[in-house]
Amino acid sequence: MTRILVILALCVPITACEKAAADRPVQLVAKVNGTEISLEQLRAGSPAAVAQTLEKVIDRELLVQRALAEKLDRDPQVMQAIDDARRQLLAQAYLERSVSAAAGSSRMGERAEEVRAFYAENPALFAERRVYRLRELAVAASAEMIDVLRAEVPKARDLDELAGLLRLRNVKYSIESSQQPAEQLPLAFLPQLARMKPGEIAVFATPPGAAVVQLVQAEPAPLSEAQAAPLIEQFLAGRRRLENAAAEVKRLREVATIEYLGEFKRGN
Repeated sequence: MTRILVILALCVPITACEKAAADRPVQLVAKVNGTEISLEQLRAGSPAAVAQTLEKVIDRELLVQRALAEKLDRDPQVMQAIDDARRQLLAQAYLERSVSAAAGSSRMGERAEEVRAFYAENPALFAERRVYRLRELAVAASAEMIDVLRAEVPKARDLDELAGLLRLRNVKYSIESSQQPAEQLPLAFLPQLARMKPGEIAVFATPPGAAVVQLVQAEPAPLSEAQAAPLIEQFLAGRRRLENAAAEVKRLREVATIEYLGEFKRGN
């Protein structure tokens, strides 16, 4: 489950956050060549964690002071990197705020219906969930080699036979065993894995080549809708955030004037 947003807008609105900060007395924890470091600059945690963070902040401040003394902030590459980081943070902060507002507008009844639908649509994850013991042969190979593997799978007794075939053809591979519940496996694997019997082998395409998986054992471990609801809600919330972010970027593009220049110029 992919994540693209960094939570930056912790206080809404900003003016309220600034007022609260202004009302609090600043608690200094160190000075580095006269530059003050406050407790607010450190991440919350146990006293030991805060103390460790303080040492890292001090180290960073020392390095920043030397960089400024050597005028690195005027170096064109450094200036570009600072501007890029600033723009990225601003873009993320805007997306976080707009996405949070959009996510909060959905009603509880609608969310409950979404959870029920997702539970029903994914039995391999919930009602028919299993814990799988697998052997997996990971292959970085061409599409032609993957086709050869698929043709050999019905005749192979186990992964070791297929590994021998790969060795003869000087194809790199690795074999490992694992035990994983359904939700930790790629969603694309689950429909076929759910139908397999112990000993059976399947080939799944992956970005570097293929995963050749032999099912050793599968134990039923179903989750009721009530048990699954918190997990589903978390997943759906993340998906909504991604969808809302994409929709907001699309909306901004539609109302913007964007002109491609030079080699990137596009025809009408």
